[in-house]
Amino acid sequence: MIWRLALRDLDQAWRSAGLWLPVAFLLLVASLYPFAVGPDLALLRRTGGGMLWIAALLASLLPVDRLVAPDRDAGVLDQIALRGISEETVVIARLIAHWLGFGPPLMIATLPAAALLKLDGATIWTLEAGLLIGTPALAALGLLVATLTAGLRSSGALAGLLALPLAVPLLIFGAGTLGDGSGAAFKFLGAASLLLVAITPFAGGAAIRAGRE
Repeated sequence: MIWRLALRDLDQAWRSAGLWLPVAFLLLVASLYPFAVGPDLALLRRTGGGMLWIAALLASLLPVDRLVAPDRDAGVLDQIALRGISEETVVIARLIAHWLGFGPPLMIATLPAAALLKLDGATIWTLEAGLLIGTPALAALGLLVATLTAGLRSSGALAGLLALPLAVPLLIFGAGTLGDGSGAAFKFLGAASLLLVAITPFAGGAAIRAGRE
């Protein structure tokens, strides 16, 4: 049942072209960044990795207002509940679909973005490893905020205001992996990612039930 729900969510995201927004945003930011800081290759290589982490964080917020609110307003979540499927199951399926539609495409788009910023091979592999660990946390955080703000007026802007402070540890640990040779930043990033992925189904399910009442 979880995979059926996840495939349905992925199909909807594909039909709405929502899968391409984070990728287009990341590439656009990477294209504009050299114009902002100038053609200094040393500066681009020193700051490019951290800039891509910021772009990945902001890109993860783009589809937040479409993760829960449309199905809630259309009564789809109520119909699923009437079939005996728990809200936690719905959130798990939506988390899987959201990450599959957001994480791997963003990691692929990071390769040309890193080339634009003249990052070396070692930095690119470290960046990809960090995104592999961190994007599930970004997806979980976006989905959690979407369940909390669904049904509220101006939920998109509110979701951004809620998610950005909560994402600061992920940004610190994610960008920290680029300059940390001890591996401690990877461990903290992994711990934060596991925690967010673990609590999102329960907190998100409770938020959906509270919104129905």
